[in-house]
Amino acid sequence: MEFGIIVGLLLFFVGIIIGLPLCWVFLGCTVVAIILMDESLVWLAGTAYSAIDSYILMAISFFIFAGNLMAQAGIADRLIRFAYALVGRIKGGLVDVGIITILFLSALTGSSLPTIAATIPLLVPQLERFGYQRRYVTAVLCCSSFLGYLIPPSVPVLIYCLVAGQSVAAVFLSTVFPGLLLAGGYMMVNTFLCPRYMLPSKDIPELPTTFKASVKELGAATWGALPALAIPLIVLVGIYGGVFTPNEAGSIAVVVTLIVGIFIYRELRAKNFWTACQTTLTTLGMITLLLGFGTVFTRLMIREGVAQSMAETMIGAFESKYLILFMMNMLILVLGMFIDGIPILIIAVPLIMPLVTQIDVNLVQLGAIIVVNVGLGVTTPPYAISIFVGSRLAGVPYERLVAPMLIFVLVIGLPVLFLTTYIPALSCWLPTAVVGPRIVGPW
Repeated sequence: MEFGIIVGLLLFFVGIIIGLPLCWVFLGCTVVAIILMDESLVWLAGTAYSAIDSYILMAISFFIFAGNLMAQAGIADRLIRFAYALVGRIKGGLVDVGIITILFLSALTGSSLPTIAATIPLLVPQLERFGYQRRYVTAVLCCSSFLGYLIPPSVPVLIYCLVAGQSVAAVFLSTVFPGLLLAGGYMMVNTFLCPRYMLPSKDIPELPTTFKASVKELGAATWGALPALAIPLIVLVGIYGGVFTPNEAGSIAVVVTLIVGIFIYRELRAKNFWTACQTTLTTLGMITLLLGFGTVFTRLMIREGVAQSMAETMIGAFESKYLILFMMNMLILVLGMFIDGIPILIIAVPLIMPLVTQIDVNLVQLGAIIVVNVGLGVTTPPYAISIFVGSRLAGVPYERLVAPMLIFVLVIGLPVLFLTTYIPALSCWLPTAVVGPRIVGPW
């Protein structure tokens, strides 16, 4: 391996450890490596521009904007009422309300942070009044936050498709069953775990006792949530029905959200709209810089044979396909403990593509594996963006959230990751049934 590449990789890890902004770490390491190898820097600008000159990046920007608008439009209140009418009778059902709400919000926002930003301020104080410990409710909501990565439309899936060149429609569907398994598993664990985190309370809201009243309440809650639930339905039916492309779907999601927030719920004001615009521009700027400079860095690694060397080393060390997939998962999971999800997608996908190609892993399935893995990373210490954000929003110290979160990650998160890895049908059956085997490929 070239001396410049070794220095570049060392600088990359040092930059991560000391906490420098990753986009500048990508660029700085690449420039230093190229200078040490005495090569031209001319190709950097063209490569970075090519990486961000994509219609999928346009779709990402629209979906991020739509998600931020939804977080400001009062949609979470209606979804909470709807979720409570569905699962409020179950033991620990008030916490399940949070999981179900995040599941629905995930289908609207396509990301993790808007979901917890919308639900934690609403649910945590209320459930604390009902007897649930604040740290437990916050931990469950933070654990559930990455369902936004798995329920389409999903921003991380769009980035994976941009980097790996895969069908957006197919990879969107590949994460649905893993996402539903995670949500169901979290609700099951919550049923057994919540009693130890509860305090006596007489304030728990009562649901109607008669069948007629229960149906009436569920109908009213459904009617209130229907405009919000219609947004992902319009988007997904449009994409899979061939009515519009993913970037057109993103723009339509923005328009429909504006109509729902301004004219139906009447909670989206000029101030909220401006806040959503600012958040969107900041997020999109970060993603654009990461994508451009990250692509430059990974392109250099591929050009110098780092990816191929890694593939040959893994195949030489582990003859079994299953062991190779296990080690790949561990590598991405460890990266996720220190780096946010989007940089991992930009770094890891190009580097492991030669490896998975040689062991015949379907690239649609690979998308599901990586997105589940990256999602677990945002909930796994020491660097877990959902814990940082949840801690700040709920006013709970970081260290008090870690123990209950690890229970959900270890008991449900990791088993679902391995099921997604070793059972291709879990991620490939639905895409094959909807978009066809020609697009998905053999699995």
